[in-house]
Amino acid sequence: MAGVVERRSIDVVPDEERHGSAFSQFTLWLGANLQITAVVTGALAVVFGVDVFWSVIGLLIGNLLGGAVMALHSAQGPRLGLPQMISSRAQFGVRGAVVPLALVVVMYIGFFASGSVLAGQALGELTHLGDTAGIVLFAAVTAVAAAIGYRVIHALGKVAGLVCALTFVYLGARLLERADLGDLLGDRAFSFPLFLLAVSLSASWQLAFGPYVADYSRYLPRRTSARATFWWTLGGSALGAQWSMTFGALAAATAGPAFVGHEVSYVVGLGGARLAAFLYFVIALGKLTINVLNTYGGFMSVVTGVSGFRGQRTLGPRARACYIAGIMVAGTAVALAGKDSFLTSFKDFLLFLLTAFTPWSAINLVDYYLIAKERYDLPALSDPDGRYGAWRWKALLVYAVGLTAQFPFLATHFYTGPLVAPLGGADVSWLVGLAVPAALYWLLARGDTAHVPEHTILAAPAAADAGTSPATAPASGG
Repeated sequence: MAGVVERRSIDVVPDEERHGSAFSQFTLWLGANLQITAVVTGALAVVFGVDVFWSVIGLLIGNLLGGAVMALHSAQGPRLGLPQMISSRAQFGVRGAVVPLALVVVMYIGFFASGSVLAGQALGELTHLGDTAGIVLFAAVTAVAAAIGYRVIHALGKVAGLVCALTFVYLGARLLERADLGDLLGDRAFSFPLFLLAVSLSASWQLAFGPYVADYSRYLPRRTSARATFWWTLGGSALGAQWSMTFGALAAATAGPAFVGHEVSYVVGLGGARLAAFLYFVIALGKLTINVLNTYGGFMSVVTGVSGFRGQRTLGPRARACYIAGIMVAGTAVALAGKDSFLTSFKDFLLFLLTAFTPWSAINLVDYYLIAKERYDLPALSDPDGRYGAWRWKALLVYAVGLTAQFPFLATHFYTGPLVAPLGGADVSWLVGLAVPAALYWLLARGDTAHVPEHTILAAPAAADAGTSPATAPASGG
């Protein structure tokens, strides 16, 4: 078991512990997206008024655009060997990174909760214990898998990817027996605001992976091609999400009110009574993969935030288990509180995430690829007195501007900005949230590169393991 349970947390993964190939990102992200919450996300476009034809096109555009941004984050993993949010310290400061981290933790808890609602329904039916017991049981299994760590996460991705892919092919065929595909795709009345809603739903789905995607590529060998990591990540995530979302859009258009509020039972019903138990298991398996990612990412983010103030470089098994248990309890509480108003709440939650994470993505990617040009001082990311400092106020200011700039264009159930109506009701806040902070950060940071090292500086593995001040060495790969 000692070789299975992960030893690393927020520390650098040494070269001698690196393994795998970029293709592992395809299987992981395919499995993470072939699941019921992605189905619901695709259904939301139809539920909120988009025709099936334009829903599918809009969802595809959003998956490709958001997936490309997400895959650019994934390509950082092999180079740095660090969890994604640790690298944010290079932009925001060792302690300043806690600002976006706070929102990241909210995201993980929210996705944990939304996944637990749907998987809890499936598990409750499978075990005949009911939704509440199903949610609690699912949360406990998730926590155990997250505590084991990296290897079990990738194994789950491979198994879920294969099982869920075959199952969705079968369910898709069964759905088309009920639906008239020609009629569904024949209505092509175009509404630009509703089309943008479909794009935004899938883009937000993909962008929300950004704060943790490098957590699952950081064990790849340092010389792994960034291009290969990018394309395999994008391919798996976009293909899995589009597959699930297209199924959801068709199901919502076919079933109408019978789908809303009964998503799990409707999907299972497509397979018939003889396969019901198996389909409930598949739904739970698909959700287990992504919920483990969310729990693991939440644990990493909380530790990253705390360690910025405590100077902590490593984490023992007991502390790791406590952090994961905290994420599980918080997510389960939210799931139990919101399970009866899931669909509307989830749509607004997705759009809120888009508002919070597009500025962070823009700043992180501009800094990594255009300002630092992939050169970071890894030991300094744990030293508030080092080259990155405790707080980097320019990045924090740009982040605040990026958040604020989106509000006039934001359209949610609880808030609609003043510029939404002149645009015909279209929500373009996520485009503003990418463009404004990217341009502003580049303008402010391009002349301030004194903190950028000449080459990537690595932590010596022995020193990192001991929790002492690490030695440095030039990176061996490009």
